[in-house]
Amino acid sequence: MLRGLEYNLKIPENSNGDVIILLGGGVYDNAPDLSGIGAPSEDMLGRILTAVRLQKKLNVHVIVSGGVVFEGKKPEAPIVRRFLTDLGVPDKKIIIEDKSRDTIENARYTSEICKRFGYKKPLLVTSAYHMKRSVMSFEKVGIKVMPFPANFKTWENKKYGWEDYLPNSLDLTHTAMHEYIGFLFYKFAY
Repeated sequence: MLRGLEYNLKIPENSNGDVIILLGGGVYDNAPDLSGIGAPSEDMLGRILTAVRLQKKLNVHVIVSGGVVFEGKKPEAPIVRRFLTDLGVPDKKIIIEDKSRDTIENARYTSEICKRFGYKKPLLVTSAYHMKRSVMSFEKVGIKVMPFPANFKTWENKKYGWEDYLPNSLDLTHTAMHEYIGFLFYKFAY
């Protein structure tokens, strides 16, 4: 199911954006960590590593977008910021957007930041399976982004083993269903 979401996505060969937009992908807000409280989810780690590598290559700002997704939790962006700085991104190169609760709000609030700072060529970093809905959300708020997918779960000529059919693979089916339903909802609701 994820193949349809990730199909045709490629890592851009020419990544010459003027800012990186890093979308939140979940955090464990009270988990103890080496440098503080809170840690990114496993899926978010791949997004962070992609953003760090891009930032080191381009030396541009990173907008970290992610607020309080569930009531009573902590916002994602400050936790992600800590990990970015731990991995060598200068704090002065990080811009926090911590109000968004979902992908369309990521796009809305981040587009305001892009307009305020004059960014014209944003690179969008999120998981490959999440990219289709994310790009559509940014288009709906009038921002053209260059997709820079992370965390591919499928790829051309991938060889599947017996473990790919075990129950833990149902988690990927759940992820795919969430994205397909979210895509349809965003397409018609916004």
